[in-house]
Amino acid sequence: MQQDIVIVGGGAGGLELAARLGRRFGPVEGRRRVLLIDRSIFHLWKPTLHEVAAGSLDSHQEGLSYPVLARRNHFSFAFGELAGLDAAARTLSLSPVLGEDGRELIPERTVAFGTLVLAIGSGSNLFDTPGAAEHAHLLENVADAEAFNARLTAAFLAAAWSEHHALSIAIVGAGATGVELSTELIEGHDELSAGLTESQKFGLTVTLVEAAPRILGGLPERVSDKAARALGAKGVRILTSARVERVRSDGLETSQGFVPSDLIVWAAGVKAPRSNRDYGLQIGRLNQFIVDDRLRTSAAGVYAMGDCAEAPGPDGRPVPARAQAAAQQAAYLARALGRPDSDPGPYVYRDRGSLVSLGGDRGVGSLMGALGGPDFLIEGLLAKWAYMALHLDHHRAIIGVRRTVLLAVSRLLHRRVSGRLKLH
Repeated sequence: MQQDIVIVGGGAGGLELAARLGRRFGPVEGRRRVLLIDRSIFHLWKPTLHEVAAGSLDSHQEGLSYPVLARRNHFSFAFGELAGLDAAARTLSLSPVLGEDGRELIPERTVAFGTLVLAIGSGSNLFDTPGAAEHAHLLENVADAEAFNARLTAAFLAAAWSEHHALSIAIVGAGATGVELSTELIEGHDELSAGLTESQKFGLTVTLVEAAPRILGGLPERVSDKAARALGAKGVRILTSARVERVRSDGLETSQGFVPSDLIVWAAGVKAPRSNRDYGLQIGRLNQFIVDDRLRTSAAGVYAMGDCAEAPGPDGRPVPARAQAAAQQAAYLARALGRPDSDPGPYVYRDRGSLVSLGGDRGVGSLMGALGGPDFLIEGLLAKWAYMALHLDHHRAIIGVRRTVLLAVSRLLHRRVSGRLKLH
């Protein structure tokens, strides 16, 4: 295969870039010029993985098919996973695709490119914690979230008939993912309990374990304080300044003592895969591709964006691994690659603020970042609506306004009928 522009990774940033470029070049030129490669056949917005894990979101209903998105946005799609890169020869290789029985369905392929954009995301940073890889669940992709949900469903059923009628879950890391997952678990348990007999009802203990002095350390302190109070009111136990020293099958050994747990989720830290070192590009301490202020890597014609890129930020620190950063970078590269005869200037990250869902009709966050200041605080239903608007805006960028409205209405109606918690 040969394509003018190849984008590897169909996450929030990679997919938005492919859609923008496809529409820019049009129905005929777009399909010939733009190729998106991803190891999944459908797209799910990564910030919703905690909802899939807790059972409040059906990934198969929420997911959007890449081939359908490619047809509507005038780009091409190939199913595969990056295996190798020869930047000098401008070629990359894709791993063979195997079936469930181990048979080879698609052989290894080589793709030639004129321009390459790496948007392959990142994974979890386990900080070399003993036992973390063996006993903790990660939430890096849809498969991880679905695997945890299967374990959670089984644990719910077992707890309902156990002698102690109790279930404990520990979440390592009190960033946005950890905080939002804790609220989804509590609310899911509440909905399940409402439909059980008294003899089947069981207690759920959710413990957030954070090494820093407070939760949501990347957000303003007022946001952190309000979120902590809201979590406490829901019954979430918060353990701060607690460094995890070892993960066991029955709990966590921390600097503040042992935390017993039936299920453990690791939601602390971000680190790109070690395989990024094999592609001949300059990488940073977290295995991210080092890029300049135009998102160019150390190889000519190769760009990187999103969580896999270490891009210079306005304050001298790298751009944070956030969905809003990936969306901004997609818009920038769409201008740079879509109109190569014009100079878009350097990429500048603009912090639009941060929002955290606290379940139900509650949320908390700061808006506008540097424009409004870190003290521009919103909370409650307004914050929840703003949080939902971010998700809808991502859909708008890839399926348009009309389809986004129809999708939002259909999902709202489906939730009203099927309920919040999904155990199937």
